[in-house]
Amino acid sequence: MASSTFMDSPSYKFTSESVTEGHPDKLCDQVSDAVLDACLAQDPRSRVACETATKTGFVMVLGEITTNAFVNFDDLVRKVVKGIGYDSSEKGFDGNTCAVMSAIASQSADIALGVDKSYEVKGGEVTEQELNEIGAGDQGMMFGFACTETKELMPMPIAFAHRICGRLTEAREKRVLPWL
Repeated sequence: MASSTFMDSPSYKFTSESVTEGHPDKLCDQVSDAVLDACLAQDPRSRVACETATKTGFVMVLGEITTNAFVNFDDLVRKVVKGIGYDSSEKGFDGNTCAVMSAIASQSADIALGVDKSYEVKGGEVTEQELNEIGAGDQGMMFGFACTETKELMPMPIAFAHRICGRLTEAREKRVLPWL
């Protein structure tokens, strides 16, 4: 009997996950985004490699940031947490009293050297202008594609997952479901 693999299977299930703004992953994304936004608002040449971790009652912001901006991380974290709706211990997380720890250092000199002037520019393979037209500057792994399954041009499973989460957020904010 031959075994069936995903690729030669006549059918398969494709699922996707989406989380609401109160999920720890989403909360961390929002804090890191707020740090980046705060730095760029004051210093458009900021370099921000910011990570955030959280556990009930605790948020840690860490990474390497090179900027002339001043950011009060405690205040910024609390503003984001309260903005999500976590403003009392009855809700399981209180942005007014949560512990905030920051471990931010300047970007390492080696990374700055590589970012300031690329290997290709240093070697004369391309001009600085040509390199600036390319864009991008960090690594990443992404999965996704555009398709015609939905008006958003996203695969149906992720589009549905995002819509469900959007409605959950709306129900929570409008107190349609008081237990949310």
